[in-house]
Amino acid sequence: MKFVNVIVDISSEKLDRVFQYRVPERLQEQLQIGMQVSFPFGKGNRSMKGYVVGFSDETDYPLEKIKELDGIVKGSVKAESQLIALAAWMREMYGSTMNQALKTVLPVKQEKQQKQSRQLRRLVTEEEGKTLLNEFVKKNYRAKIRLMAALLDEPVLSWKKVTEELKITVPVIKKFEEDKILFLESETVYRNPFEGHFKKREEYLILNEEQQAAVDEIWSEYEQGIRKTYLLHGVTGSGKTEVYMELIARVIALGKQAIVLIPEIALTFQTVRRFYERFGDRVSVMHSRLSEGERYDQFMRAKEGSIDVMIGPRSALFTPFSQTGIIIIDEEHESSYKSEQVPRYHAREAAIFRAQMCGASVVLGSATPSMESYYHALEGDYGCCRLTKRIGTAQMAEVSVIDLRTELKEGNRSIFSRKLYEAMYDRLQKGQQTMLFLNRRGLSGFVSCRSCGKAIRCPHCDVTLSLHSDGKLKCHYCGYETGMPEVCPACGSRYITGFRAGTQQIEKEVKKFFPKARVLRMDYDTTRTKESYEQILSAFGQGEADVLVGTQMIVKGHDFPNVTLVGVLAADISLYATDYRSVERTFQLLTQAVGRTGRGSRHGEAVIQTYVPDHYSIQTAAKQDYEEFYWQEMLYRNLMGYPPAFSMLGIYLSCTDEEMLEEQAKILGDCIERGQVQGLTVVGPADAALAKKNDIYRKVIYLKHEQEKVLLGIKKELEKEMEREAVWQKVYVQFDFNPLNAF
Repeated sequence: MKFVNVIVDISSEKLDRVFQYRVPERLQEQLQIGMQVSFPFGKGNRSMKGYVVGFSDETDYPLEKIKELDGIVKGSVKAESQLIALAAWMREMYGSTMNQALKTVLPVKQEKQQKQSRQLRRLVTEEEGKTLLNEFVKKNYRAKIRLMAALLDEPVLSWKKVTEELKITVPVIKKFEEDKILFLESETVYRNPFEGHFKKREEYLILNEEQQAAVDEIWSEYEQGIRKTYLLHGVTGSGKTEVYMELIARVIALGKQAIVLIPEIALTFQTVRRFYERFGDRVSVMHSRLSEGERYDQFMRAKEGSIDVMIGPRSALFTPFSQTGIIIIDEEHESSYKSEQVPRYHAREAAIFRAQMCGASVVLGSATPSMESYYHALEGDYGCCRLTKRIGTAQMAEVSVIDLRTELKEGNRSIFSRKLYEAMYDRLQKGQQTMLFLNRRGLSGFVSCRSCGKAIRCPHCDVTLSLHSDGKLKCHYCGYETGMPEVCPACGSRYITGFRAGTQQIEKEVKKFFPKARVLRMDYDTTRTKESYEQILSAFGQGEADVLVGTQMIVKGHDFPNVTLVGVLAADISLYATDYRSVERTFQLLTQAVGRTGRGSRHGEAVIQTYVPDHYSIQTAAKQDYEEFYWQEMLYRNLMGYPPAFSMLGIYLSCTDEEMLEEQAKILGDCIERGQVQGLTVVGPADAALAKKNDIYRKVIYLKHEQEKVLLGIKKELEKEMEREAVWQKVYVQFDFNPLNAF
């Protein structure tokens, strides 16, 4: 190894290539792929940092021009070569710099201070110790007497016991160490976020016939060396988690490891508990609410093989396991699996690529699969296992769809329909629990004038401001805030107020109608602290509240046996999003919400309140009929050329100069048109859904084609075009395949 290939640690297209350096003799044995190194760079030889991506014994450059590495960056964490390869694939697939891709796949970049466990080990024999004790007694050395006596009782003592319980000072300990009476030893103790929270169970549920059939189908192919992707399509409450755990147990028995992805941090506590009870402390978790030290420790535990199962949201996919045998993606339909930062990767696609590299299988689980996954299952690209019944004696919920237009006509102006009110009253009388779901946040969705219809908007982001409980109007994009105006800024009218459909308002209404009800609220504002998710869910699970009011996070995967009623307030709000997936998301949300009730031995009921009761997404969700929804939605996708019928590429442009953005967007659009790709549909350039964000102007171009590889080819050609002109350093461009959210 004479030369090392490095990528510079800076997100610049100009530097998005490999540079070669000589390897000094002193680093020959230490250097490994993935390490962070420092080196002289440019004419001024300023010190830069970067990542090692390869080695070579030869170079195409003149030897006299190749500089030597300075050294390895102290405290940096070595990336696994498998993750380096995954980063290279992400850069190629999604369009980013290699450095951006590397930073995505490295959950932990720098070493953190490790916790040390210190203990005192007796070196002298028991006889020698007793002799010393007698000497200390004669001289009345009280501290030495306490320490020697304790060491005779226990040859190994913890530092905490010696210093806190026995009240022994450091000089006394040091004196014992100098006299070789004891040896002070220390070992690294990795922080475990859930240590002491759960206990491993020796017994676990026996799979029912459908669950066992799903396990057998996947495992029979696994034993034959077949590694592929499977869709586990099971109704809510059908026991998909038990299938996951059985497959993981078999993989672990082969000496391999498992990654389990979940869509929300809110699901972590309940999921980890179930896995911990099955696999003990060989389970860990990785998510953004952990401290940097805790994340580093989980990274190191995984790297050293101290754990078998890693659970977490999207970033847990990049756990540095060396023997990954299976990757589970629970609630695979969730949009949170798609990154909204460059590179805009989808965890499902990245998981399949990583699984191919390490010889693992992928299992995608959902009661409401994404259109893409179900399409691939029908096409035969994925295996498909079905769970059609709930486990045990639990039955699917009885669902009522309430037309709010009728309620209004008949004089009910409350946020609760008469049906929902009566059902809530009944549950409170019986000591059963209710969940109320609303896909909103804050005290009100927006503030508008009832005279002229103008809404109060953010001056920087072109979105409506939200009214919070402190009386402030706030922008959830850039943080801009202002006071609540007394009159309309547009027409001067005093009839200005908020659209009161937020979770805080729902909580107030529940307390107003049911004064004795114990109410918990779970939304973005109540879950900002590190342990808030666990505290709210644990309290509700233990029966400390009668009603849980919340946003999307309460309807995803939670299992509360005493919940026998779910109320969906304003079910159609999500239908009006400016997004072609809005109907699919509405169906998924409603189906998942209905699935939270009746999971125990008691009968469950759901009440869906809507202004459009005949819409097929609401009707099929009420019937829990995924098949009917899929085929109706596919008619629309085929007609409009949307995924999964077609592949789609979003090209997002942003710039602080509006004229420059307009001009460069037109140039890019003309370049695409000149390519004359048969079957290509081009939409735009046009203003983004959010045309201005934080004083930055935004444009979009959407491309649609039946074949994804055609769009990938267009992306590469556009990247080459942008490399030729310096102006593209001022206009930021992002690529997004099959976008899930509007830009």
